[in-house]
Amino acid sequence: SHQEVNRMKYFIIYLLYDFVIFHLIWSMENLPILNLPIYKHKIKSIKKNLQIFDIVRNKYVRLSHEEWVRQNFIHFLHKQNNYPLGLMNVEKLVKYNNLKTRADILVSDRYGNVNMIVECKSPNTKLNSETIFQIAKYNYNLKVKFLVVTNGMEHFCFEMDYKNKNINRLQTMPLHT
Repeated sequence: SHQEVNRMKYFIIYLLYDFVIFHLIWSMENLPILNLPIYKHKIKSIKKNLQIFDIVRNKYVRLSHEEWVRQNFIHFLHKQNNYPLGLMNVEKLVKYNNLKTRADILVSDRYGNVNMIVECKSPNTKLNSETIFQIAKYNYNLKVKFLVVTNGMEHFCFEMDYKNKNINRLQTMPLHT
């Protein structure tokens, strides 16, 4: 009968929904809890690949452990430190000598000058001198005020003092003013 067919359709939809929710929860459990506030993210599954909505690029991107850190740090900069999303660029092309590379997050001031570079690493990547050297290469031409390296568990923020040729490690992230 017609009612039987409808019941069967609803039952199949329920099973599919249940499977998708189970898959998302299982996948989310494989994402580490970071040393950042917890944010709500839009996450969807496409052909068994999880994607997370990037609020800066305004699109879904493949969810990896590094992307998980990047998206949470973007929310942190925006919600806790008052940086407008319009002043952020993600995976922006940066030139160093003859090499072209991509910086994870660039933050500009209201005049369009880049004043912060953020390098995001996977939570299981140790932050060391190699990681800091990588962000220093990005800064070679940009000459920003703040360099930030994070793996979601540890966050290092450095303030550049070009006049006195000094680098100061900050204990907290600077607020947007």
